[in-house]
Amino acid sequence: MLTETIETGIDHRGKKTKAQAEGKYLFHPVVDFICLGGGSLALFVLLAIFIPLEAATPAASVITLGLANLINHPHFAHSYQIFYQNYWQKISHQHPSNGLRVRYIFAGLVVPMALGVFFATCVQMNDAVMLSYGANIMLFFVGWHYVKQGYGMLIVDSVLKRKFFSDSEKKVFLGNAYSSWIFFWLLTNWTISEQNIWGLKSLTFSIPIWSLYVSGSIAIVSMALTFTMLGHKYFIRKCPLPINGLIAYFTSVYIWLALRLHPFFLFFVPVFHSLQYLIVVWRYQYNKTHSTDLSPQQTHEPQMEDALSPNLWKFVAFIAMGLVLGYVGFWGAPQFFDATIPYDHTVFGGTMFMFIFWIFINIHHYFIDNVIWRRENPDTKRFLFGSS
Repeated sequence: MLTETIETGIDHRGKKTKAQAEGKYLFHPVVDFICLGGGSLALFVLLAIFIPLEAATPAASVITLGLANLINHPHFAHSYQIFYQNYWQKISHQHPSNGLRVRYIFAGLVVPMALGVFFATCVQMNDAVMLSYGANIMLFFVGWHYVKQGYGMLIVDSVLKRKFFSDSEKKVFLGNAYSSWIFFWLLTNWTISEQNIWGLKSLTFSIPIWSLYVSGSIAIVSMALTFTMLGHKYFIRKCPLPINGLIAYFTSVYIWLALRLHPFFLFFVPVFHSLQYLIVVWRYQYNKTHSTDLSPQQTHEPQMEDALSPNLWKFVAFIAMGLVLGYVGFWGAPQFFDATIPYDHTVFGGTMFMFIFWIFINIHHYFIDNVIWRRENPDTKRFLFGSS
């Protein structure tokens, strides 16, 4: 995600203001805490203590389905809105960064075409088995994206609070995130032979037991290194830590452990992942719609404004469009195609396009996010951090 730093602000007398000394927030201390991970942590604890898990799954599926339409699906749509806005300008030779332009082309054109060819080949060959492996591939990218986003939230919060981590410390965080997810993914494939997603069986890969021991050992060592590094930083070097960011990181990396207690917790993982994402995207977009009115020092200070402000309505329109596109991408379009385009229902069931759309969006989302939130992306530096 993001690793850029912000210069510490100085007031007109040459002294740090209170807000500058304490750092800044995306919106508000409480809002940041809840959305970045504190809310999910509190809810998981309450659910585990007070609600019988065997009775909770049916209710959770209904509740989270509603939340998905309001939170999870718009978060995917917002990434498309940001990524493809002025897309041809981003991939033109006028773009200052050749490397970033190549990433925009790969994520915006090559990846969706490759996915389209894969799905078309599966349908043309009437190969439901090949198509089903797409769900497992999606699971890998989704989990990789989740833990990387947790790392990104940590870095964002550390930048806003001026509580920075060194390059070596960042590598420890990343190594722990990646090794932990690889272990969880291998464990899932080893434990579950198949699952049903939109009428199609999602097949898992055959995992040798030795790979679990190796990946689990690496994950444990990386976890120990992470906590040792944090303990040394806080207790020995007396460096303050970005608490909200650390909560976001650890809940994202280790939330998968809750699934070992009961699959019920899986219903809530996408919701809180999306909350993490939305608070950053909405701050980014709010700053962007107000970019002509706000100075870099104001980009993290929520401003009081007239309800009829054109900039405010642009921001509201962005959110509303995300709701609409989220519904179209996950429900409207696939349901329309399932009802109107013929295919072999005896092989693929009755919701093949629903399966394809959900898998496509989840995988593609990983690649476009990997471009939007890169440190060298000038839009991110300007509209999220207020730096040029």
